[in-house]
Amino acid sequence: MVFHLPYLDKRLKIIKTIRSFLDERGFWEVDTPALQKSPGLEIHQAAFETTLIEPFHQDDKIRYLHTSPEFAMKKLLVAGMDKIYQIAHAYRNEERGPTHNPEFLMLEFYITHKDYTYLMPLTEELIKACAKAVNCKAVSFQGVTCDLEKPWLYLTVQEAFERYAGIDLKATLPNTPVDEPPPEKLREMAEKIGIFTSPSDRWEDIFFRIMLEKVEPNFGKGVPTVLYDYPIALGALARAKPTNPLIAERFEVYIAGVELGNGYSELTDATTYRTRFEYVQKMQQALYHRLYPIDEDFMAAMAKGMPESTGIAIGVDRLIMLLCGASCIQDIQFIDCQ
Repeated sequence: MVFHLPYLDKRLKIIKTIRSFLDERGFWEVDTPALQKSPGLEIHQAAFETTLIEPFHQDDKIRYLHTSPEFAMKKLLVAGMDKIYQIAHAYRNEERGPTHNPEFLMLEFYITHKDYTYLMPLTEELIKACAKAVNCKAVSFQGVTCDLEKPWLYLTVQEAFERYAGIDLKATLPNTPVDEPPPEKLREMAEKIGIFTSPSDRWEDIFFRIMLEKVEPNFGKGVPTVLYDYPIALGALARAKPTNPLIAERFEVYIAGVELGNGYSELTDATTYRTRFEYVQKMQQALYHRLYPIDEDFMAAMAKGMPESTGIAIGVDRLIMLLCGASCIQDIQFIDCQ
């Protein structure tokens, strides 16, 4: 592995800036264990599994390296902490490429009694502070250039599909929230713009094919893009909008074509959490023949009542890569042991 000392110097400056930015705004830095009962529950994420061996093997257990510190941090919100952050190593198996590494650095921060309308501009402010710390005004990655100083572009998912694919996404959704919208209308619209579909494709499959081929390549071009207000079927652990239960208060941040952060107004209802977790388990079994457990300690915490909150996960290594002008995520890590 080749060490890029100028990149590593900027890496340290960016991490110090993140800490200073959040410390100055009253956030507490926390440090939760990476070894967990459940790695996190997202359909397409694979975890690292290990066996926790007790002395004399009296009670060996399966454990996982977390894919993010989200569940542990939300337990702290239930316990009474109101503004917290963590810069943690996260672990995702079966992922490697210019913007992916099996082990990577992630920032997560949460604040209670706020929603995503507060978090989106705060995230923009944080990223601009990091760029200023390393004197970076514009970034370029794989031929896509992005000016960080120009006004950021905020688009709803509905607006983005209309603008870049000519698709009225709302017209493909039922009038009541469902986990899996019927695919027929979206399939018809996709095929009209030259997107391949198969009879077995679900609505989500077609959505992401359109997203990857027509919509996402436009994000973060020229200026950073914040994509927000996802259909509830893609809401993950975001709450539904109080004014529209078909829409989840979720947003993602893109710079130079790279997805940097995923934030929500957090879901707080324990019953809905379990419903969504069970759906993820069903899809993981169907697609990948694996089953990760639900963290019942987390469910017990949610049943006690998590305050209204908002939070985001930001790929720190990706941010550093962009602000350094590196060609891949491995260039800005201290050492690659994989």
